[in-house]
Parts: sequence; structure tokens; C-alpha cells
Amino acid sequence: MTVSTASAERRIALVLGNSHYQNAPVLPNPVNDAQAMSDRLKGLGFEIVSGLDLTKAQTQEKIAQFAKQVRGADVALFFYAGHGLQVSGRNYLLPVDAALEDETSLDFEAVQVDFILRQMSRETSIRLVFLDACRDNPLADVLAKETGGDSTASSGLAEISIENGGAGTLVAFAASPNQLAYDGSGEHSPFSAALLAHIGEANVSITEAMNRVTSDVFKATAGRQRPWINVSLTTDVVLHKVDLNAPLIVGDSSAAAPEGDSQARTGAAANAPGADAGEQALEQLREEIPKLGSDAPVLFDVPVNFGDPAIDGKSIAQLIQGKPHFSPVEGLEKSVWDNQCSNCHQWTEERLCDQAKTYVTNDISVLRLQHPLGTRFKVALGKWAQNGCK
Repeated sequence: MTVSTASAERRIALVLGNSHYQNAPVLPNPVNDAQAMSDRLKGLGFEIVSGLDLTKAQTQEKIAQFAKQVRGADVALFFYAGHGLQVSGRNYLLPVDAALEDETSLDFEAVQVDFILRQMSRETSIRLVFLDACRDNPLADVLAKETGGDSTASSGLAEISIENGGAGTLVAFAASPNQLAYDGSGEHSPFSAALLAHIGEANVSITEAMNRVTSDVFKATAGRQRPWINVSLTTDVVLHKVDLNAPLIVGDSSAAAPEGDSQARTGAAANAPGADAGEQALEQLREEIPKLGSDAPVLFDVPVNFGDPAIDGKSIAQLIQGKPHFSPVEGLEKSVWDNQCSNCHQWTEERLCDQAKTYVTNDISVLRLQHPLGTRFKVALGKWAQNGCK
């Protein structure tokens, strides 16, 4: 089963962002992150339950609303940006009015992440959780001091175990367990910025999207922050599936034009219902095609600047003799796919050229399926074919 079009399923998301804390420093980005994520998810067909700068009481109201709406959903999603902490291995999100004096106050002033996960697990198929809540948190230090050091309070979040059920769960943290995340100096945190860029990319699975998020955050923070993902999905989750072979123009308004009158047919097609939408969809897809790091011609045996650190500086010839970076099929055992690419594909220069030519005749076909060497590899193949596969 492939989760694809929003019209065929129910998608419900809870989106929370807290910036203006009453007893802790203001965080510049969480409200921006949550607002942008709500807009992004609406475009992907999600019903949104959202809240910004909420108190504990307001947060509970939103969770209760979400719990009612999410029951029986095909995809349940939770995004949180703001302060969080862990105590004795349990993760807590902090409303804006939280003032922690001792460990007992956690139950009354903070929100357990596990409590939210229970609400989104009732009769749901797929659960996606994104926590941008690992920022440096002075309330964790206060809590530790007030409890005489007995509390294992930490600003970083603890690993979340995944329970079986439905088609599975993905939990993504902005940083590795027990590590801190950066709020960033821009409009969004590094993690939220990367997530906004990649969630819902056309024909990209959520696991591949998170691979891209991890790469972006690692580069944006000069290696100081690495997102952490715990995933147990039994199906390929694609939030934005586009049929690249489907006709772009709906209907056949050209039928009324005389046979052979190509100008009449072209004019009729341009004015056909859905023509503008089809062209816009095509252009939107083209905008999602990643650029290479250089405009130089691509040659088979010459190192390429792909714009992807994982494969930069290697030639096409070298890469096809190497190993894929991840499984081309979700859930495939490593022993099956961790082999030389040419072993599975039986690639030769001639066969590879034939494949590359398809990316020239249909440029957006590079987005059709994820590639174990990344989409930029397919973009480079297209440029190589344009150069005559030299």
C-alpha cells in the first residue's frame, strides 16, 4: 500500500508552537515555525488543529479537540516547536505559563509527550511526530537545583519507543537524544526550515524526506546538530504523490477542431478547462528539481559537483561501482540492498545512457521515484545525456 492522495484518506494534524514564555527566555522562531507548518500541511490535505503561545489549560483544550478529530484517521501528525525537557526518561513539552519548582509541578504545568502520542494512536493507521523541542532550557536547570540534584532533568529529549499498530510510526527529533538543538538566526530553526523544505515533496517518501532534512540540518549547523529519527513503517508513506504520466490537460476540447488543424487544436487545448492548472502543476514540479552544484558539462569519467556532499567529487563511472546510500525500497533488509549498484542494475555505460535519455525527454521524471544515490544523480545523468553521453 502506498499512502498518496489526500482526497482518498483522512489526515489530521496537531501543530503547536510556543515562543513567548513567562518564566523563561523568549524563543524567536517556534511561532513562525508552527504557522508555516500549518500552512504547509493544509496544502497537503491535512485538517489542522493548531495553537500558538498556549498556556497549560489552552494546550489541554487543543489536545482534547485533536483527540476527538484524529480517531480513525489514516494519517495522524503532531508537530511541536518550543521548550521541552526530559525527566527520568520521560519527555515533557512546556506551555508558556510553566514555572517549574519541583518534579511534582511537572504533572500540573507541563504536558507529557506520551499523553499526546496516546491520543493520536487510537484507531489511526500512520502516525508522524516532529519535535523541535530540544532547545537550551533554563527551567531544566531550575528543576534540578530545586530537587537538590536528584532530578535527572535535561533540556534534551529522551528517545521515544514505538509501539506496534496500524501501518506504523515515525518520530523525528530536531537533535539526537540528550542533545540540544539550535534555534537559528533566521525566520525558522534549522530543523523546521529543513522540514518545511522537504515534507510533502512530490513523490518523495517521508523516510527519504527525513534523510534530506538530516543532511540539511547537519550542513546548516556545521555538523553540530544531527536530527534523530525513529521509524517503524510497514508501508511507503508519500504525502504528495503526483502521477507524472497523467495528461496535464483535462478533457479533449480539441476534438471539435478539423483534423490536421494543429493551430486550432493547440488553441483549443490552451483554453481547455484545467489547462492552466496543469501547466502550473508542471512548473511547480520543475521548480522542485534540484540544481547541480555547477553548470559545467557532465562527463562519464570526470568528477561531478552534484551539490550533494555525499556524492560530490565522484564521477558517474565511480558511483555506479559503489554502493547505494539507502534502500531503494522501504523496509528492505540491508543484506539485500547493501551491494554495488551495478550488481543489481547490471549497469553498463550504454544502458545507463538509455536511462539518462529519458530524463532529457521528460525532465520531471527525475522526481518519479527516489534514487539510492539521490535525485541529483539523476539530474546529472540528464545533463550527461544532453552532452551525448560522452
